[in-house]
Amino acid sequence: MTAPRSRARWLPLAAFGIVLMLLAAGVWLSRDPDRDALPSPLIGKPAPAFDLPVLGDPARRVTQADLRGAPYLLNVWGSWCPGCREEHAVVAAFAKTQRVRVIGFNWKDEPEDATRWLAQFGDPYALILADYDGRAAIEWGIYGAPETFLVDAAGTVVWKHVGPMTDATIRAQLLPQVERLEAR
Repeated sequence: MTAPRSRARWLPLAAFGIVLMLLAAGVWLSRDPDRDALPSPLIGKPAPAFDLPVLGDPARRVTQADLRGAPYLLNVWGSWCPGCREEHAVVAAFAKTQRVRVIGFNWKDEPEDATRWLAQFGDPYALILADYDGRAAIEWGIYGAPETFLVDAAGTVVWKHVGPMTDATIRAQLLPQVERLEAR
């Protein structure tokens, strides 16, 4: 009589294990491997207004209006961000092509940390805006770093990527957008 009783003790544990596996399968199947496909309400709309200091020169301020006239790639990064380190060489290589200006958007970072990070890994940016308190990022809809936006010469957001940029992302997504801007 002890055999049926010991099996009955394992039944709740087995049921819990099955439920746990079903939950894990649901999470795995629902994940979105194409994170950059997240929609942005800014696409096709003017880039948000901002007035931010320049990293390393806090007396100098830059506004959205100052950047109009030529397209730019706004790359959101922070020294605290592992994905930013992962994408940094890719962003630097793209900046060297000079297809569009690459503007850094240093988000919620200490100036000393950001400067030290750039000294260590290189500074590919034509200009770096510093959003110390994160208020400007809210207007852009930024919820994590890295994120990257392509803004046309008129100041309209035409493309957004969430997560680290890769060579494949640049080839398949960014360059076609840049070519459209160049063709205008």
